Amino acid sequence: MRVAAIDIGTNSMRLLVLDADAGELERRQRVTGLGRGVDATGRLGDEAMERTLEVLEGFGSVMATLDVDRVRAVATSACRDAANREEFFDRAEAALGVRPELISGREEAELAYRGATADAPGPGPFLVVDIGGGSTEFVWEEDGRVTGRSIQVGSVRLTERLLPDRPATFDDLATAARHTEGLFVRAEIPKEGHRVIGVAGTWTSLAAIALGLDAYDRTRVHHAVLTRIDVERLVERLAALTVAETAAIPALDPARAPVILAGAVIAREAMRRVAVTEVLVSEHDLLDGVAAALLEDAPLA
Repeated sequence: MRVAAIDIGTNSMRLLVLDADAGELERRQRVTGLGRGVDATGRLGDEAMERTLEVLEGFGSVMATLDVDRVRAVATSACRDAANREEFFDRAEAALGVRPELISGREEAELAYRGATADAPGPGPFLVVDIGGGSTEFVWEEDGRVTGRSIQVGSVRLTERLLPDRPATFDDLATAARHTEGLFVRAEIPKEGHRVIGVAGTWTSLAAIALGLDAYDRTRVHHAVLTRIDVERLVERLAALTVAETAAIPALDPARAPVILAGAVIAREAMRRVAVTEVLVSEHDLLDGVAAALLEDAPLA
């Protein structure tokens, strides 16, 4: 059995191909900014769709070459908010050979939890924090069941609302922090007794920068530890840079440069909300959860 999982996110498009015997065959990620502008307009922009569809066509070619048996493509926050998502899904289906499935914040959280905790070192209980472009998920187990909260703040959404300029002023940072804190405080999230795992591009990018890598290396990022002091320093560092200067950081995908500061602010406020001094960063997340469920032929979330 050979399966492929595709994550159509607010900022990134990702593909994972797994083989039942050989394990991971292919993992790809491209930042296309699909959800840029959706918060203001309620629609996916034409240029963003074109960029994304070009990447999805490439994913379709990879899956055809690898002779994939089962495919699931999931779409998250940006598509949940977009009035023209069905138009985009029509075109994405032509590119991929399978129609994207719009999943809820709860489904997104459960799949991220499954992927992140499958190979987590050491004992739980775990709390997974998934910072996306449009939303942030907090996920944990309670009474033997996975539960969580999906909060409408992500790196793209916060950038567009409150952190559009670089360098960012002190007042802009303070306003963004208060906004994020306010959303997190109102959510019922456990505050003690959990090991926190950070997943998705904000956490992994911050870890790579904190490690001082000359180029992004997922083997070094996977299960790296970010302290609260690390994240505080990264917020200060990124706030002082232009987008061009941010894009020049060796370990960072340049396409993430416009939104990584907002992601860092969200990461900092998430750590404060759950009262932890460090986060275990995982390269495994929703994408791995989708692929694992396909491979096991298990019921999908």
